[in-house]
Amino acid sequence: MINPYISAIYWINDYKNKSLDSYFTTFLGLTGTFVFAISGIRRASGKQIDWFGAYLIGLVTATGGGTVRDLLLGVNPFWMMDSTYFLITGIALLTTLVFKNKILKWQNTIFLFDTLGLGLFTIVGISKSVEMGLPFWVCIAMGAITGSLGGVIRDVLLNEVPLLLRKDIYALACIAGGVVYFICLQFHVLANVTELIAALTVIFVRIIALKYHIHLPVLKSIKDNTDKT
Repeated sequence: MINPYISAIYWINDYKNKSLDSYFTTFLGLTGTFVFAISGIRRASGKQIDWFGAYLIGLVTATGGGTVRDLLLGVNPFWMMDSTYFLITGIALLTTLVFKNKILKWQNTIFLFDTLGLGLFTIVGISKSVEMGLPFWVCIAMGAITGSLGGVIRDVLLNEVPLLLRKDIYALACIAGGVVYFICLQFHVLANVTELIAALTVIFVRIIALKYHIHLPVLKSIKDNTDKT
């Protein structure tokens, strides 16, 4: 006969573990919101955009990918259920204004914050999809959408070619992080550790690709090829 006291202890421990995992994923999402918002605000600088416009660019950058993900998953967009994301974007704007001499003048600021946001948001998208019981390839796709589409919307609004469409390793870094995520699951690695390792993988791939100039081949113009022949 199963001891009800022991069963209750197991249930409580399981509840605590799930709560900690959920809190950690939420922490990643909020941190990603902050760094992604800064990357959007930083990119908006010099575009003759006022403070409110910069705030909107930061907000779209931070919430765009997650919004598309939630719409594809058939759930209410996350920012409609929690106003914290609006507050964090405001804090990101204030941080940029207070430390503008360092943030705006540092050339690698956009890359740094964009890479951090990419890694964190990719894992948030994957984790949310895993909780819904979706196939692994769908989870990886949702992670890539969460991490990259906010930047795409930002660049379109600022009339720039999105990083996703350039030769830079961007979405592929998300996919690499997703693959590592599911490899860790196969080896029964703790959920929090899995998320951290996968996020670091995305960030590592982006940094290595930039440092050693690793990129995909550029699609050449068909017209140019026909002219040569």
